[in-house]
Amino acid sequence: MISSRCLIALLPLIVLGCGARPVAAPVKPYVARETLKATLDAWKAGRPIGTLVNDKPPVVAQDFDWMAGTKLDAYEVLDDGVAQDANLKVAVRLTLQGKGTKTVNYIVGTDIKLTVFRSLE
Repeated sequence: MISSRCLIALLPLIVLGCGARPVAAPVKPYVARETLKATLDAWKAGRPIGTLVNDKPPVVAQDFDWMAGTKLDAYEVLDDGVAQDANLKVAVRLTLQGKGTKTVNYIVGTDIKLTVFRSLE
């Protein structure tokens, strides 16, 4: 049997071990940029956003204009992106059919799944 002294001594180690959170790997900038380009090319080609999960590798994407059915006429990636932990933040100029041009940021992740989300900022 474990004495109460041993149990008290081990308690901080048990608590620390149970509270550890998994940490995502740092973003892979090249993979993130290629994923963003492939995602925007799919939108420009008229693919529904939900079909990207069937690609090899699959991509989880979110863009409210795309989800609303807005057509993408053109895009221009404006920078190489800024690494922010497990994501790459990339500025893109979009030309949307019937809505004109706007500059937005995408947050692209490369671990565990490939993700492309339009930033709300």
